[in-house]
Amino acid sequence: MKLHVQTLFVAIGLGIKRNWHIFLAIIAGIIFGNYLNNNPDSFQPILKILNVVGQAFIRIIQMVVIPLVCSAIVVGISSIGDSKQIGKFGKKMLLYYGIITVLAVVIGAALVLTIKPGLGVQEFISQASAIDIQNQVNQAIAEQRGQVGALFLNMIPQNPLESLAKGEMIPIIFFALFFSLALAKVGEINRPIVSFFESVFAATMKITDWIMVFAAPGIFALTTVSVASFGISIFSTISKLFAVIACGFIIQFFILYPLLMKVFSKVPVGTFYTAIIEALLVAFGTASSSATLPLTIACCEKRGISHKICSFVLPLGATLNMDGTALFQTVAVIFLTQAYGVTLEPMQIIEIMVLALISSSTCAGIPGAGLITIALVLNGLGLTPQELVEGFAFLFAFDRIVDMLRTTVNVASDAVVAAIIADNENEIDYDLLNNTEGYKEII
Repeated sequence: MKLHVQTLFVAIGLGIKRNWHIFLAIIAGIIFGNYLNNNPDSFQPILKILNVVGQAFIRIIQMVVIPLVCSAIVVGISSIGDSKQIGKFGKKMLLYYGIITVLAVVIGAALVLTIKPGLGVQEFISQASAIDIQNQVNQAIAEQRGQVGALFLNMIPQNPLESLAKGEMIPIIFFALFFSLALAKVGEINRPIVSFFESVFAATMKITDWIMVFAAPGIFALTTVSVASFGISIFSTISKLFAVIACGFIIQFFILYPLLMKVFSKVPVGTFYTAIIEALLVAFGTASSSATLPLTIACCEKRGISHKICSFVLPLGATLNMDGTALFQTVAVIFLTQAYGVTLEPMQIIEIMVLALISSSTCAGIPGAGLITIALVLNGLGLTPQELVEGFAFLFAFDRIVDMLRTTVNVASDAVVAAIIADNENEIDYDLLNNTEGYKEII
C-alpha cells in the first residue's frame, strides 16, 4: 500500500496541534507521580487535592452524558426516517452497520474474557473499593436473577422525566428511541422538535470538546495519583489491556472488514484501502471522525463512489457507526469488573455488549468521547465512573493512543459500508477505483 508522506505529516501535525496538552499532561503526571511515589509522606495534602481534581473531571464527563445520548438518538433516527433516500440502500446501511458493530462487541468480549487483563491490576485497587463495587454489582445481579420479565419492564419508563432526574439510562434510551421513531414518521411537522435536538446535540458536542480541551488538569491529576500510589510499574501492568484492545482493532481492520467486502461485494480490498489512505491517516492524527468526515467523503467520491451514496451513508456513519468505540467500551467495562474482582454472569455480559452497541452509536465524533459515553454502559451494572475512579485512571493513561486507533477503525468502517452499498446499487466507478496511478492528491 502506497503511503503519501505529505499526508502522514499533515495527520501527525493535526493530531499534535489538537491534543498536545493531553500528551503533556500524561507525561507530566508520570514524572510528578513518580517523584511523589518516592517521597510519599511529605505530599499527602497535594495528593488529596489532585484526587479531588481527578474526581471532578470524572463528574464533568458524567454531566454531559444524558443530553448527548438523547439528542444523538433523536437527530440520528429522525434524519434517517425523514430522508428521501432511505430506500434500499438506507436499509442496507443500517443492516451493514449493525452487522459490523455486533461483530465488534463480540470480538471485544471474547478477547477480554479470554485474556483477562483486569486480573493483573487488582493489586492497584484498594480492597475497600473492590468490596463495595462487588457488593453493589452482586446486589444488582441478585435483583435481576429470576426476574427477567421485571428486568424488561424496568426498561420501560413510567415517567420519562423521573428517569431523567434519576439518571436511569436504559429507560431514557427506550423513550428516546420511540420518540425518535415517531418524529421520523410525522413528516415535516417534526422540524421544530428536531431542530431543538440538533441544537442540543451541537451544544453538547461543543461542551464535550471543551471538556477535552480542559482535560489536561484532570488527566494530569488522575495519572499523578495513580503513579504516586502504585509507582511507574503500573504502566507495564496495563500494557496487557492495551494489547487486547489493539488486537481487537487489528482483527476488525485486517480480517472483519475484508471478509465483509469479499462476501457482500466485489470491491478489491487492497485497492480500496489505498483509495482511502489519506482519510485513515488524518483520522489517526486527529482522533476525530467528525473532523475527518470531509476528507473521507472526498476520498470516496474522487476514487469512484457516487456522490449520492457518499452524501448519505458517510455522514450518518460518522454519527451512528462507531464499531471501534463499541469494541473498546466492551473491553474497558469488562476490564474494570475484572480489576474490581466482580464476577459477571452471562446475562450481565450480554447486557454490557448491548449497551456498548447503543452507547457507541450516541458517541460524538471527537477526541475522548468514547470515555464519556462509557458511563452509559456502567449504568447497566448499577455503577458510575466516580465509583471506579481508580480503574478509570488506567483507561485515561493511554486513552489518547487508543482513541487514535479506534477513530481510524471507525472511519474505515464507514468507508467500507459505503463501498459495499455502492457496489450493491451499481453506484461505483470501477475504472476510477482501480486506476490507482490516476489518483489525485486529496491533501
